[in-house]
Amino acid sequence: MGQQGEQHTTAFERPSDATGASGAVERIRVEAEDGAAGSAARASEGEGRRKRPRKRFSWDNFTYTTRVTAAFAFVAIMTALVAIGVLSFVWEQHFQTYTESNMESLAESTAQRIAAVYAGTEEKPGTGTLRSEEVFRIGQYAAGLSEGVAVDIVDNRTGDPAGTVVWSSSEISIDNGMDGGDGVGSGSRTLTPPAADSNRFASAAVKVDGVAVGSVRVWVYGSETLTTQTDEAFLDNSYQAMAFATVLAIVLASCIGFLFARALVSPINRMTKTAKAIKEGDLSARTELHGEDEIAHLGETFDEMADSIERDRELERRLTTDVAHELRTPLMAIQSTVEAMVDGVFEADEERLETVNSEVQRLSRLVDAILKLSRLENRSTPLKAEVVDVGELIEGIVATHEAFVADSGLTLSYERERGVRVFGDADMIRQATANLISNAVRYTPEGGHISVRVKAGDIMASIAVQDTGIGLSPEEAKMVFSRFWRADAGRTRESGGLGIGLSVVKEIVDRHNGWVQVEGRKGEGATFTIHIPLYWEEEQQRGQKQQRQQKQQKSRGKSRKDQK
Repeated sequence: MGQQGEQHTTAFERPSDATGASGAVERIRVEAEDGAAGSAARASEGEGRRKRPRKRFSWDNFTYTTRVTAAFAFVAIMTALVAIGVLSFVWEQHFQTYTESNMESLAESTAQRIAAVYAGTEEKPGTGTLRSEEVFRIGQYAAGLSEGVAVDIVDNRTGDPAGTVVWSSSEISIDNGMDGGDGVGSGSRTLTPPAADSNRFASAAVKVDGVAVGSVRVWVYGSETLTTQTDEAFLDNSYQAMAFATVLAIVLASCIGFLFARALVSPINRMTKTAKAIKEGDLSARTELHGEDEIAHLGETFDEMADSIERDRELERRLTTDVAHELRTPLMAIQSTVEAMVDGVFEADEERLETVNSEVQRLSRLVDAILKLSRLENRSTPLKAEVVDVGELIEGIVATHEAFVADSGLTLSYERERGVRVFGDADMIRQATANLISNAVRYTPEGGHISVRVKAGDIMASIAVQDTGIGLSPEEAKMVFSRFWRADAGRTRESGGLGIGLSVVKEIVDRHNGWVQVEGRKGEGATFTIHIPLYWEEEQQRGQKQQRQQKQQKSRGKSRKDQK
């Protein structure tokens, strides 16, 4: 019995009015039920094991290194097979022609030498003979040039249409005590194939004064294609060499493919490890890949993305700290003031209520600024596009900020070029410019100067806000439009900024298909310039016409659907 069964048994051994026999019955029943449950559990486990799908091996289950190595090996095999097939076909065709040409050359040269000897034995035309020792020596010499080659000398003047073999290097002597007296003993025979099997011979005529007095036939023992044993050995060795070269090529291709895949996968594995480290929280992990190839560029881009993630995470931490600080200060002021009034320490007079009201308004401004930026980023705020005279619009903004600038101990100047018009949202452009002016006032010491200029370029209208404040470095200029970025946390706490004003400016300008330029140096001030496309009446009329046509097409489509 298992432990579980024992526990059930113990539970039924508590004191009761039941008899010992009934208790035993109960224990047996529980144990049986427990055993059945265990069997059912084991059966369900077995079914679960049986129902588990088996892992199927496919090409995708192998590693990239294995697949590249196999691909290289497969390419090497296919290349070797194609090369062997083509070479074998060409080899068989041309090698046979080569061997036949050699045999024909041997037969031709032998026939010429025999013809010269024959002409030297003539006392008068037609009286020469092929049955001379010198002729036989020529045939024997020709037969000895190549192993396995046989030479027959045939006389065409015996009246036999096929000619009579007067000498053969394949002659075999048979000692039967008889002699026919014809030069080829009656006790001998040759291995020469039948004369009708002309494909096995390479022959050349022995011509004397233009008359074929005989012929020389060259053939190879046991060969149908005039290929000698040396040629066959050469051919076999060639095929063996090709097979060895194929195996060597496959091995080399596999090694090269393995090394290539390892070199290719190594930076990918490094990026994988780096991504895993970043996923586990190590935001400082980097691939450190550099080079001119595509993977190196991917690694560099990955590191840049990691840098951006780390910066954003740092900005989020700073945002949390800043928002907590900015919200805590007014909340603590409100809480302490209200608690003091409740406890009777302070009277609920106009001064105390004004303190609470100012802190509530400060909270409202903070929340409103964050909400406004979120809406701009999500494009949930509609763009109320209209033709805007930028000079007149900015002139009104400058007028409303003169008192604010003067109270900060600064001076303000405004320059405008007339007739500068854009097509956009006047309220958003006003807000972006006001943010730039407020930013300039915040970071310009007392006694400084702020200038605002409106100009028209070739295709863009520009709104420039220049100050003589603390300025910024090139590194800060790259980060200044980042969300919730602030160059100096201590300074911004004193100035009360949340670090989202310039982010709002960038989002507004992006909505108008423009861009923001920032220039400046440390201690010399900074210049922020908004660039927005100029308004061209012809293009605008064309765009409005297209919009009207699209609306008409949509209305026609709806009416057709209603009719259906």
